[in-house]
Amino acid sequence: MTRSAATRKSRARIRGVREWIAALLENRPEENWRRPSTAALVAWLVFFLGFLWYAAKSEDDFLFLDRLNLVIHEAGHPLFSFFGDTMNILGGTLLELLVPLGIAVYFWWHRHTAGVAFCLFWFFENFLYIGTYMADARRVTLPLVGSGEHDWEILFSQWRVLHLDQKIGGMTRTLGWWGMALTVVWLVWMWRRTSSSP
Repeated sequence: MTRSAATRKSRARIRGVREWIAALLENRPEENWRRPSTAALVAWLVFFLGFLWYAAKSEDDFLFLDRLNLVIHEAGHPLFSFFGDTMNILGGTLLELLVPLGIAVYFWWHRHTAGVAFCLFWFFENFLYIGTYMADARRVTLPLVGSGEHDWEILFSQWRVLHLDQKIGGMTRTLGWWGMALTVVWLVWMWRRTSSSP
């Protein structure tokens, strides 16, 4: 297959995916966002802010939610192993992010404000330990599960960025903190917005 034929085929696939997404969005039932009650909003804020405080004060980078994330992470390796060695290694982190993101899309589809907020918060919480794991790529001091190989040591070595593990890990953790904080802001904004809607 020539390069131009491969390019045309890739463009056709992308166009097909765009059309599928557009059709999916057109067929979404029209409904208003579900506004959480004031009591539910307060409960969610207590949970989110309490978790942020707990995460900031914790001396252990492995938070209680990370136990669930670890199970999902480990399931991602065999699931993505069909796509080659690199995807097998990367698959743990990918699935760890895709699960909360996929559930967030489900809640978005049904316009469930609190459900979207929780899943986005969970999605961004993953970045904290992913960043810690990335920053450990050269030191390899974290306890490892499974094969005993360090995913990010292998990946960063392949990509020739192992010397940047601390910077990449730090930026990933920062993205997680910002994402969780902005999710809380979005929840309050949506609550106020829907309370003023007819």
